This record gives sequence, structure tokens and C-alpha cells, in this order.
Amino acid sequence: MNKATLIETLSEKTGLNKLHVESVLDNMQKIIINTIKGGDIVSLTGFMTFSSRTRRARMGVDPRNPKEKMEIPAVLVPKFKAGKALKDALKAKD
Repeated sequence: MNKATLIETLSEKTGLNKLHVESVLDNMQKIIINTIKGGDIVSLTGFMTFSSRTRRARMGVDPRNPKEKMEIPAVLVPKFKAGKALKDALKAKD
């Protein structure tokens, strides 16, 4: 399912028009990004937890010159953890 299909499905389920649903999704995305960028956690109980962690700096190989080493700097990366309700729903046999 892509974003357009999700917007259409949510619009049908909620009775809201597609522009409102798209606005809500866009704002939700911005809020989650800004929150985890700041080091906080966004937890949607039972569904998913969004957080961030720092991937440490490390040495790598320069792809243009494999004989040379290069330092790869530390970077902030997203982390996701599935909630119990989501895990249970996926385990359930229909």
C-alpha cells in the first residue's frame, strides 16, 4: 500500500475528504520526525514505537579507491519497534 492508497482508504473509513486525511498524515510525519530528532520517543501503544539512535563513527573503504580507508562519521538513524498488538495480529491465523 502506498501513501495515495492509504489516504483513499482512510478517507472512505472516516468519511473525511482526502485533503484533510493527507494533511493529517503529513503533519503526523512531521511531528514524529521532529520528536525523534530531538531524542524523544513516540509510542503508539500496541502498534509501534519510533525512536532514534546514534550510529557510531567507523572506518570504511573509499569505493572510488578501495586501497584507501575513510572515516564514516556518526549519524542519527531511526529505530522502530513493533508493539504487542501488531505482533499478535501478525501471528494470528485467519
